[in-house]
Amino acid sequence: MSTRATALSDQSILRVLRYLDLVGLVVALPVFLIADLPMLGYAVAAGAWVLQRGARELILRRAAAAQDVRTTVGLTAASMIVRGWLVALAIFAVGLSDSESGLAAAVLFLLLFTLAFSMQAILRPLEPSPARRTER
Repeated sequence: MSTRATALSDQSILRVLRYLDLVGLVVALPVFLIADLPMLGYAVAAGAWVLQRGARELILRRAAAAQDVRTTVGLTAASMIVRGWLVALAIFAVGLSDSESGLAAAVLFLLLFTLAFSMQAILRPLEPSPARRTER
């Protein structure tokens, strides 16, 4: 296999691993159905996860495009805090209406967060830095 083909294969694997949390979300649906877990919990966790993940991507792109380091740090920090609070409030609200649904939502969200955080920690050193991307 050529060096270029190996590099493309490696990039494909990295791309798949970057979305492992969404794969986990899809795999959790049949588990919820088969185990007869509260679907409200799944819906809240899935909705909160997809919403906060989309917001994270948009804010990270905006932060990366910012010229000022303070803007980048401010956007990133504010994003983490606001997204955390919004998810916590969503899980808390569903937990108040139905404790089993709240527990299911919290456990699923924790699983998705663990997958995403682990993949981010593993993949960060493997991704090219912005300076190296512009050199190519």
